[in-house]
Amino acid sequence: METKRVDIVQFVVVVLLGVLLAFNYILFINPNNFAPAGINGIAVMIQYKFNFSVGYMSLIINVPLCIFAFFLIEKKFSIKTLFFCVVYSLTYLYLQTLDFSKFQYNAQGIDTIYPVIIAGLLSGLVYGFLFKINACTGGTDIVAKYLSKKKPFLNFFWVMFSINAAVAIASCFVYAENGFLNYKPACLCMLYCFVSSFIGNAMLKGAKSAYNFTIVTSQPQDLEKEILKKLRHSATRVQGQGIYSNEEKTILTCLINKHQLVDFENIIKKYPEAFVYVQSVSQTFGNFKRIK
Repeated sequence: METKRVDIVQFVVVVLLGVLLAFNYILFINPNNFAPAGINGIAVMIQYKFNFSVGYMSLIINVPLCIFAFFLIEKKFSIKTLFFCVVYSLTYLYLQTLDFSKFQYNAQGIDTIYPVIIAGLLSGLVYGFLFKINACTGGTDIVAKYLSKKKPFLNFFWVMFSINAAVAIASCFVYAENGFLNYKPACLCMLYCFVSSFIGNAMLKGAKSAYNFTIVTSQPQDLEKEILKKLRHSATRVQGQGIYSNEEKTILTCLINKHQLVDFENIIKKYPEAFVYVQSVSQTFGNFKRIK
């Protein structure tokens, strides 16, 4: 029952994200003559040049890719992705029939950087939420998922970079003015890619970031008391032995949130004999409650 409820919530989220991305294209991308990243960027340029709607192009490309993903990648992933692509495409086609000129951010070639930043921000949010629920926007993301499954050691960064670079270069010709190359769309495309990737990656890392302190000390008792009392955190104790000195040492591992970083450093300063190193943790799972 709980699993079905989670699935329903995820499909509702997919619908909302599909509608949001469609509005993003209508309000911020289309009016400002630049192509975003990946397959959608190619679709936008085709619409600009041949007046063939992005909505139809998205369906033509993504429906076969989702069928491919259903058999060769993962069924739930492909179904949610297909659902997103259909919602996005149909919403986009419907919005094209309406007049949104009063709501569109048309920079008219002046300070176009602002609608690009907004578009990149919204796209990054869509990408981040979709990846968190095991779905994607289609296109190159499906190819990336397949390659990561079949060849996990393949660096797909260069594949994505090549596609986005090709979109950026092509946009110089597609949006050319009076026979002269227009480099501005290429710059806007790269800015869009950077913003959307940054936001998407930040969402994937999650809000539960933390710091993992590993402390090697011969005075664990006092240090443990301070950690418990001042930070209201526990720690994991492991006994070890120094290779050079052959002395018995205690290794403490403690995970804290970023707001307690300074407090923890102040505690460590009282124990100059301790050897400490810290690692950044992008996500935590399970019991992460403070001790009362």
